[in-house]
Amino acid sequence: MSADYAVRGNVAVITLNNPPVNGLGLATRAAAVDALQRAAADDAVEAIVLMGAGKAFSGGADIREFNSPKALTEPTLHTLIRTVEASPKPVVAAIHAVCMGGGLELALGAHYRVALPGARIALPEVKLGLLPGAGGTQRLPRVLGLAPALEMIVSGKPAMSEQLADTPLSAGLFDELLAPGSDLAEGAVAFARRIAAVRPLPRVRDRLVEQADLPAFLVAARARVTAAAGPFPAPLACLEAVAASATMPFEEGLAFERERFLALTRTVESKALRHAFFAERAAAKVPDVPADTPARPVERAAVVGAGTMGGGIALALVNAGIPVTLLETRQDALDKGVAGIRKQLETAAAKGRLSAEQVQQRLALVMPTLAYEDIAACDLAIEAVFEDLGVKETVFRRLDAVMKPGAILASNTSTLDLDRIAAFTRRPQDVIGLHFFSPANVMKLLEIVRGQHTGKDVLATALALAKRLGKTGVVAGVCDGFIGNRMVEQYLRQAGFLLDEGALPQQVDAAIERFGFAMGPFRMSDLAGNDIGWAIRKRRRQEMPDVRYSRTADLLCEGGRFGQKSGAGWYDYRPGERTAQPSAAVEQMIVRHSAELGIERRAIADEEIVERLVYALVNEGARILEEGIAQRASDIDMVYLSGYGFPLQRGGPMFYADTVGLPAVLAAAERFAQGYQGDAWRPAPLLVRLVAEGKNFNG
Repeated sequence: MSADYAVRGNVAVITLNNPPVNGLGLATRAAAVDALQRAAADDAVEAIVLMGAGKAFSGGADIREFNSPKALTEPTLHTLIRTVEASPKPVVAAIHAVCMGGGLELALGAHYRVALPGARIALPEVKLGLLPGAGGTQRLPRVLGLAPALEMIVSGKPAMSEQLADTPLSAGLFDELLAPGSDLAEGAVAFARRIAAVRPLPRVRDRLVEQADLPAFLVAARARVTAAAGPFPAPLACLEAVAASATMPFEEGLAFERERFLALTRTVESKALRHAFFAERAAAKVPDVPADTPARPVERAAVVGAGTMGGGIALALVNAGIPVTLLETRQDALDKGVAGIRKQLETAAAKGRLSAEQVQQRLALVMPTLAYEDIAACDLAIEAVFEDLGVKETVFRRLDAVMKPGAILASNTSTLDLDRIAAFTRRPQDVIGLHFFSPANVMKLLEIVRGQHTGKDVLATALALAKRLGKTGVVAGVCDGFIGNRMVEQYLRQAGFLLDEGALPQQVDAAIERFGFAMGPFRMSDLAGNDIGWAIRKRRRQEMPDVRYSRTADLLCEGGRFGQKSGAGWYDYRPGERTAQPSAAVEQMIVRHSAELGIERRAIADEEIVERLVYALVNEGARILEEGIAQRASDIDMVYLSGYGFPLQRGGPMFYADTVGLPAVLAAAERFAQGYQGDAWRPAPLLVRLVAEGKNFNG
C-alpha cells in the first residue's frame, strides 16, 4: 500500500506514503482511490483529511513512471482528482513542506485546503517543456485569480504557503493557514470536524475566473510571455491554457488543457528538457559506488592559488558556508585574490542578492596565508595553479607532506593526467580531480575526475560536495581533457579548419549561436584567453605530433591577441567594453594564411558550419563513451548543457544526435572525411556499430 488509512472519531485520515516526496505513482493513486471509497462507504465517517507522510504533501507525478504505461493506467491522476472532487463527504487537503505539480492539482480537487507556513507550492511543469495536465491551468486561476496563477504556471517558480494566504479566504488557495509549529494532522482534523456538515460541498471548478479588461490583459500577457519564452513552446501553451479558464466552461477548458499537454509531450523541446531532468539525476549515480557509501566530512577547505580560478573556487565554497584557507606564494597575488573575492561579494550586495551582513560573514570565512602549514588541518585542499605538470608536482608534493591523514587532495586540472599527479603523493587513494568552470562561483558544472586509485569514499564525498555547492557533478575517467575539454578540442579544430577554407570568426560564431549555443567558439576563446589553448596545443604537438590544427590560432597568439584581457583576440574590443567587434586585421591574417596553404577560399553555408562543429563533438563523445571515460551518454550531455553552453532545447550533443538520427550523423562524417583535413573525421567505432544495430546513444 502507498496510502495509510486511519479514523479519528468522525474523520478519516488518508496519508499518502510513497517516499521520498509521495510521488503520485500508480500504486499510490490506486491506494488513495480505495481509501476514499472506503471512507465514503463508512457511515461513521463524516469528513476526510488527505495528507502526506514524511517531508511532503506530494511532489507530483512519480518520476519513475515518466514515459511508462503506468502513468496512463487506471486510476490515472485525473481519476484520483475526480474521485476526490466527487466525494459525498468533504475532503480537506492538509499541506506541508512540498506541494507541487500533480500534488497541487490533487489539492485543488479537494473541497478545502489547510496548510502549515513554509510549504513550497508550485506547478513547475513548464520546466520540463510541459503544462500542468491534470486541471492545474483551470483550477489555480479560480482560487488565485488569473494574473497570479498565470505567473506561477508560466514561470514554474515556487511560492510559500503564507504568500498565497493573503487573498480573501472566500477565494484564496487556503481555507485556513495553521499557526507555525502546529501539528498538521490535529489542525486538519479539527478543521474537518468544523465543516463536516456544511453543504453544498464547495468545488473549485464551480468558481468563476474574473479579470478586468480580459482582452487587453491577454494581449499584454501574450507579448510578454512570447518575448521571454525563447525557443520553448511550453510557456505560451501555458498561457493559452490558463486563458481558457476565463473564456471557456470548466470541462471545455479541461479538454483544451489536455490537448495542449499531449501536444507538448511530442515536442523535441520537451523531450530534451525531460532528458536533461533525468540525466542530471543519473549523473549523481556511480554503478560501483553504493548510494550509502559514507562521505568524508568537509568542514574546512583550502584553495591553493588565488588567481581568477582559485578565487572563484574559494567564493563557491564560502557561499556554501565552508570556511576556506586561501594559499598563495606571493603577498601581492594573495592580496589581489582576496580583493577579487571582496569585489564579487560587494557586487552581489549592490544587486540586492546579499545583505551587507552576509558579505562580512562570507569574507570572515576566508583566511589568507602564504604558509602551507596553515592548511594542514583542512579536510580538503583544491589546487588551482597554472596548468603545467611541473607546477602541479611541486604543489602536490607539498600537500602530501603537510596535509593531515584522510584529507582529500584535489586538482582543478582541465587536461592533465590525474594519475601522474596522484603519483606525486604517497596517498593516491585520496587524490581526485575537481574541474571547476570559470567563473567557478557561477558555472553549474563540476567535472569530477576519478583516478585509477581514487577511493570510493572520496568519490562519494566529491559528489556530495557538488550538491552542497549547488553544482551538477559529472564523473569522468582519466584522459587528456577528460569529457568536456577532450570533446571541445575537436570542436575547436573544426572551427579552425573552417577559417582555413573560407569562413570568418563572426560567421562561424553567428551560425552556431543561431543553432542555440550561448557563445560561438571564437567569442568563447576570447573570453577564456587564447593563450590557454596556445599552451595546450604546444604540449600536444610534443605528445601527439600527428594531430593537426589550423595555424590561425597560433598566429593570433604570436601577435599578442590573447582575447578580452588584452583588448584584442579573434575580435577587437574597445577599452572598458566586452562587445566583440569584427577585426579587419584578423580577417587579413586568415585570408593570407589560406593563400599560404594554397587553399582557394569558398563560401561555406551555415548548415555545414553547424554540422561540422556539433558532429565533431558527437564523434569524439562516442569515443569517450566507448573507452569508459564517461559512464553514460547522458553524462556527456550534462557536461555540455551545464558547462559549455550547449542549447538546452536540443538536449546535449548525444541526445541531439539521437534526434537527428545516427545514420545521418555517420553519413555526414563520411562526407566530411572526403574534404579538407578529412583525417579528423574517422568515425568512432561505437557510432558505426550503433548505426549498424539500429540503436541510439541514449537507448
